[in-house]
Amino acid sequence: MPTDISPTARALRALEILRNRPGVTAGELAGLLGVTERAARRYVGILREAGIPVESARGPYGGYRLGRGTRLPPVAFTEPEALGLVMAVLDGRPAATGADDLVGAALGKVIRVLPESVGRQAAALRAYASAVPDRFQARPDPAVTGALVAAVADRWRVVIAYRSGSGDEWEAEVDPWAVVVRHGRWYLLCHSHHADAVRTYRIDRVRRVRRGTRAFEPPGDLDPVAVLEENLGAGREFATRVVFGAPLAEVAPWIRPPMGRLGPSGEGCVLVGSTSNPAMYAQEWLPNVPFPFRVEGGPELRKAVATLASRLTAALSGPPVDDVTPGPGSGRPGGGPGLGTDGAGG
Repeated sequence: MPTDISPTARALRALEILRNRPGVTAGELAGLLGVTERAARRYVGILREAGIPVESARGPYGGYRLGRGTRLPPVAFTEPEALGLVMAVLDGRPAATGADDLVGAALGKVIRVLPESVGRQAAALRAYASAVPDRFQARPDPAVTGALVAAVADRWRVVIAYRSGSGDEWEAEVDPWAVVVRHGRWYLLCHSHHADAVRTYRIDRVRRVRRGTRAFEPPGDLDPVAVLEENLGAGREFATRVVFGAPLAEVAPWIRPPMGRLGPSGEGCVLVGSTSNPAMYAQEWLPNVPFPFRVEGGPELRKAVATLASRLTAALSGPPVDDVTPGPGSGRPGGGPGLGTDGAGG
């Protein structure tokens, strides 16, 4: 522990520990602060002198805890914590560089109340860092997300109004098991009573949440992330079936869970699943798998693949142009500087 930390800073750190770990002993507090037990007791004394009620109890279940109704001072950030917070916000929400954005406005308030030495660095980072929006990310409504998180915490059934990617709308009565964030998208993992099955819903497509009439108990061994990954490829509007001409072990690393379940089939393997967006499945997912494949179903996916094949065939119509002179900045020998192998242009 650095020796230049002031007693006040350590006392505030002790307060944070007491808030997060009620019942902490003097020895545990000393270890967390990196000081002796005597010094830890002195910091508790500083808190008491400041009017913060710190209670203590002896015995095997004793320790320090904050008194009931304690009003805590504002949260204090170190410079690395403040910069890490700004970086995390910009990484997840590029639009937060603007004050007119909801999260950007909140971030601005946090930065304004930081100590000048810390806030100056955080404000500079926000002002001069640029973030490229992720076109695959989708922003759920904070009020809807909050209502779902509260229902998960309370273990209370809800009725959600949902709009699919194709524009269809319906209501579903569900037991909300968990809210899972995956690659910039927020999902509700739940048990649907209408389908009597596990379902995953994108929270940005949930229009409304209405509290139900009864409680529920989630599965005792629930692993939300694993169950979400398993179910992302099931329950969508359009069925899919793709046969690959390569062994399952070779194809498996290239298959994302939302694409479906991969199983053996003869000398190759078969991928069975469903999708709400056949065009994306055909244009972005299947072409990345470097093995021969045949789309056996469903009709929507076959049509999307046929459309893509027609576009690519048309792109090769006409005689080839063999003599192409690279222009400046092409990155080829004789041209200007181009992106290296670690650039983002690949």
